[in-house]
Amino acid sequence: MSFITDLKAYLPTTKKELQLRGWEEVDVILFSGDAYIDHPAFGAAVIGRVLEHAGYKVAIVPQPDWRGDHRDFTKLGRPRLFFAVTAGSMDSMVNHYTAAKRLRSDDAYTPEGKAGMRPDYCTITYCNILKQLYPDVPIVIGGIEASMRRLTHYDYWSDKLMPSILVDSKADILVYGMGEKQIVAIAKAIDRCAEDGRSLRLKMEDCCAEDIPQVAYLTDKLRGERQEAIVLQSHEAAVKSKRVHAENFRLIETESNKIHAATIIQPVGDRYVVVNPPYPTMSTEELDAIYDLPFMYYPHPKYKNKHIPAYEMIRFSVCMHRGCFGACSFCTIAAHQGKQITSRSERSILQQIDQLKELPDWKGCLSDLGGPSANMYGMHGKDMSLCEKCARPSCLYPSICKNLNQDFAPLLHIYNKVDKLPYVKKAFVGSGIRYDLMSEAYGRELIEKHVSGRLKVAPEHTSAEVLKLMRKPSWQEYEKFHRFFEKVNKEVGLRQQLIPYFISSHPGCTNKDMQQLAEQCKRLSYRPEQVQDFTPTPMTLATTMFYTGLNPYTMEQVYVAKTKVEKDKQKAYFFFWQSPKEEGSKRYKSFKSSNGIKNRT
Repeated sequence: MSFITDLKAYLPTTKKELQLRGWEEVDVILFSGDAYIDHPAFGAAVIGRVLEHAGYKVAIVPQPDWRGDHRDFTKLGRPRLFFAVTAGSMDSMVNHYTAAKRLRSDDAYTPEGKAGMRPDYCTITYCNILKQLYPDVPIVIGGIEASMRRLTHYDYWSDKLMPSILVDSKADILVYGMGEKQIVAIAKAIDRCAEDGRSLRLKMEDCCAEDIPQVAYLTDKLRGERQEAIVLQSHEAAVKSKRVHAENFRLIETESNKIHAATIIQPVGDRYVVVNPPYPTMSTEELDAIYDLPFMYYPHPKYKNKHIPAYEMIRFSVCMHRGCFGACSFCTIAAHQGKQITSRSERSILQQIDQLKELPDWKGCLSDLGGPSANMYGMHGKDMSLCEKCARPSCLYPSICKNLNQDFAPLLHIYNKVDKLPYVKKAFVGSGIRYDLMSEAYGRELIEKHVSGRLKVAPEHTSAEVLKLMRKPSWQEYEKFHRFFEKVNKEVGLRQQLIPYFISSHPGCTNKDMQQLAEQCKRLSYRPEQVQDFTPTPMTLATTMFYTGLNPYTMEQVYVAKTKVEKDKQKAYFFFWQSPKEEGSKRYKSFKSSNGIKNRT
């Protein structure tokens, strides 16, 4: 396995590694809040490899020390073209804090899970340091943190509306969504500016931003061609009025879900945030080309085989597609990856598995053959001309779209191909599935052959009103799948478990709703030990409802549990099953005294 330790096989991270390649300077230096894992599941690695493939010299600085003398920001010198900055695979505030705003004790994207290796508001911090050190070098920001904060957004941790992250970061251009095409287009445009002898300090809209899809930037003056754009109410107006913020969100989400979207503009102060429409959805060939890049599928040798939890979780997994048309109101996947599905080819998937078997500790088991929702592989509109006119956020809610091609044959074909590989003993589906999107043939194949003993699904709640606000299927749909799951297990002699995920304190959820949920769990003999308290994340429908108390689509009032007392009461309903011995817990006693548990259980 000597190839694993070959420093020249990875993107360089130090001066020494630049020298190994014979480089005196690089074109792009990429700063990331995550450890450097050269794997297509990690955005920084993907962006680096894509730029490399386009002919650019790229270096990466993972988890730079932002304290002290900032030597990590200067050790590679000045890039020829630009700095690229990402907080990593998670929003840094979600990474740092629980829903109760408690500081987490670990970080899954850091060696040994060590906490404290990235700052709060990571993108902003890195950018401000770089602007201080190199004021004339352009900065490009991207990743989930930048993407979901590209316009005015509610920040749960400061409890206020924040302007576009472009304002506080002072970055020159923002890449939103999956950024492979944009980053190459930006590099080429800045390269042309440099060749023309123009100063790189010039404003980015004069260099490239105006012409590149799926980017956002700040400008002092709007131009004539922007007249057909959607103009949101200003950041300042949104701060003054929650209703205005709700109205803005509805426009943003509606437009972002269109195949042919318009430019979105929002005034902030005396400037404007301009969000260009997205690129067309990637083709299978384009997505395959990304996975064909020379990833090592392993952490950089600098970590000396240290345990990195996020990597361990996905090291023997295969993501088969991008995008999600579920549009759950609390989820950022569709907002970031897009509503339309792009699926990898059979060749690309099998090729990756062939590479995974060469990794240390391969034992023949794939932990996940999936995607954002594993059973959406290969699905799309039957008549794409109808999809081009559609502004519906979800293809599944309030009912499954009649134009959706629900053909599971391509996915079952992949499963069959993988099962026949001589070096694969088992291929599990570890990522989520939509049980409302299911055929009997697919369900049987999944349950009989691809469950590792426990199948995790996400009904999220039992209340019809709460599920409506979540854009999730009815509880009856879950019960139907539960019966099917038990039936198939009994027929084939398996004793597998169905593990449901639930959310407490979601907008619209009352104590009565949580009581109902607990009663349903008790009826089905579920004893959930952990329930996810709703965490408001930037630029989702649920977060907008949390902040405004309004449903942006109806402007009806929505109940929101905001205080710690309210949230704790809702979570406490899940302790109905605890034994008398366990009743000594502080949480249980608090719940018993405030809610009258004896009358409910």
